[in-house]
Amino acid sequence: MRNWPRKFPWRTLGSRMRELELDFPGLRIGVAEYDDGPTGCTVFHFAGGATVERDVRGGSPGTFGELDWVDAICFAGGSLYGLEAATGVAAELFAQRDFDTGWMSIAAVAGAIIFDWGTRDNNVYPDKELGRAALRNAREGRFPLGRRGAGRNATVGKTFGLELAEPGGQGGAFRTIGETRVAVFTVVNAVGAIVDRKGNVVRGHLDRPTGARRTLVEGVEERVAGGRPVHPAPGNTTLTLVTTNQRLERELLRQLGRQVHASMARAIHPFHALTDGDVLFAATTNEVENEALDSVALGVIASELAWDAVLGAVVD
Repeated sequence: MRNWPRKFPWRTLGSRMRELELDFPGLRIGVAEYDDGPTGCTVFHFAGGATVERDVRGGSPGTFGELDWVDAICFAGGSLYGLEAATGVAAELFAQRDFDTGWMSIAAVAGAIIFDWGTRDNNVYPDKELGRAALRNAREGRFPLGRRGAGRNATVGKTFGLELAEPGGQGGAFRTIGETRVAVFTVVNAVGAIVDRKGNVVRGHLDRPTGARRTLVEGVEERVAGGRPVHPAPGNTTLTLVTTNQRLERELLRQLGRQVHASMARAIHPFHALTDGDVLFAATTNEVENEALDSVALGVIASELAWDAVLGAVVD
């Protein structure tokens, strides 16, 4: 077992991965991974900066940078140790700005982490070098889907124990309404199972001997009737970014985040549990006005995109 993940070679975007294509000028996305974990991080770099609000609902969150304006947001594995990746993003921005120490040039980076140990037995985590690599790799117009970046070793469906876990990942969805652009990106490492739009569980709660997927209620009732305790595995988190270019006052941006985060319980069940660290960032670049699309309607669109993003994280 190696002690210092910074000695490992990292892997960045490849040519064979599933990707979401999007048209969001000024938003650059990059990932970097350690195969030796496996683990990774995902960076969202706003070239012109963005106003941000956060909605923290899980019982066990881990966040970095309590800021209301950011240059970048970093999602990472490695639990609290993975927050180091966010400092790497800041360090790389510092270098790209020729080490300018002026007050208005200080890199503003926020971040959050998932616990992606449990199915692996090593001490590899996304460190400063991996954060720097992800930012250097950031590009406009594409977002890798599935077991990539911060979702490299994510798992879902652990309500009845880690032995029933299945792969999670990261997903995204994008839409344009007039001049308004809205995108949702999520890293799904949930204790809950993933539910499609027909109400069917499509990932998690799998009875491997039969291949059947039971509903959460059926599973709880069966265990309680049999005298078996229901103790969900600890170390779960779904991280989400909903971002738009539409101008929103801070209060409206905050409420948009709440609206979208609450809606995600349709796709993940259970959600916001004690053993989850669910965090959503709502960000806007404040570039366009769209009087025909108020914040509530924008939330409706973003909430549907969030469901698409969750499904895109786990369904090939």
